[in-house]
Amino acid sequence: MKLLIANGHLIDPFGQENTGMNVLIEDGKVVGWLRQNEAAPEDAEIFDASGLLVAPGFIDLHVHLREPGQEHKETISSGCAAAVAGGWTSVCPMPNTSPINDNAAITRYMIEQAERAGLANVFPVGAITKESSGFELAEMGEMKAAGAVAVSDDGRPVPNAGMMRRAMEYAKDFDLPVVDHCEDKSLSSGGVMNEGKISLLLGLKGMPALAEDLDAVRDIILAKETGAHIHIAHISTKGAIEAVRRAKNEGINVTCEVTPHHFTLTDREVEGYDTNTKMSPPLRSEEHLEAILEGLKDGTIDAIATDHAPHHADEKALEYDRAPFGITGLETAVGLAFDELVHKGIVDLVRLVELCSVNPARIFRLKNRGTLVAGSIADVTILDPDLNWTYKNSDSKSKSKNSPFDNRSFRGAAVATIVGGKIVYRR
Repeated sequence: MKLLIANGHLIDPFGQENTGMNVLIEDGKVVGWLRQNEAAPEDAEIFDASGLLVAPGFIDLHVHLREPGQEHKETISSGCAAAVAGGWTSVCPMPNTSPINDNAAITRYMIEQAERAGLANVFPVGAITKESSGFELAEMGEMKAAGAVAVSDDGRPVPNAGMMRRAMEYAKDFDLPVVDHCEDKSLSSGGVMNEGKISLLLGLKGMPALAEDLDAVRDIILAKETGAHIHIAHISTKGAIEAVRRAKNEGINVTCEVTPHHFTLTDREVEGYDTNTKMSPPLRSEEHLEAILEGLKDGTIDAIATDHAPHHADEKALEYDRAPFGITGLETAVGLAFDELVHKGIVDLVRLVELCSVNPARIFRLKNRGTLVAGSIADVTILDPDLNWTYKNSDSKSKSKNSPFDNRSFRGAAVATIVGGKIVYRR
């Protein structure tokens, strides 16, 4: 089967292309680019992308799909439906399932469920330690052979520096990035929002920025010592960003991601006690948001990832102190990136594609993705930067509806998602 994406504006930073080109796809691979005055193959299906941007498929390095074990919140199928509706062709689910993804059998199960759904690609992240308990290393080699692309203990960061050092040494042998949720729990335990003026006014226990800063610095020092690749998840503090910037200048193998809610919202959003403003790391103060925007501008931050964390409505309906951390994010991320970054001149379109496609593919070593050069896998995100639309939780493809962006209007969206040469979503 042949598919020609015609009349669009191709942005492929890896292929150094930013112009009007047609993309020819056959049997799930990119055959090549044609000039828009070249005749289309007679047997090709035509996707008319007039007025639209054509980009290598967007890759979300950090999601929670809840399956196995918490299917009342999300399944791999429903999570992948939300992903492609948001323009993501690939997602990387964290291991905090029930049971924890700490072995090859669960890794394989997750991939098989995604293949059955036939929507987004799923590249699982395996656990660093067995049951993410922090005590005994998981079998990273077996998980990688089964399809894992990185390791992380996610929201239960490895507290022991000695164990983290061994984990980095072990992961390096398998060329696996180590992903860390940087949080020193001895400083943040019991906290439910950012520690600062707002938490004091609201009477809520705070989570200090220092908790993230300290763990980030520790991880960077260990990465320098071991030569391993450390990837800092959902970076949210000025101090952690400055530590990453210094480390990159020293040539240390460190990368990081940021979520759309952290470059959009501050801790002032918590004033209404809406539990859809409760996430970990928490929404920070204005100075941290400004540091994030600077990090996106200057290249310190490598990727945008959603940290899509679905929860059942009954769980989020509890008091702020008792409600779980996390929000959904797959369907609003691209809209927020256009609104808060592109249209405000923080980043340009090429940089947006780097943040959502090129760099994620590089960070997790996803071969033949993050580009549309000849021979690459035909994962494509098609964007309309000027589409006006409104997000409604009730319309979400996710099983859970815990987004703080309900009824928010956006300018800019993904309008079609192509995975392996197949159109799996059209707005």
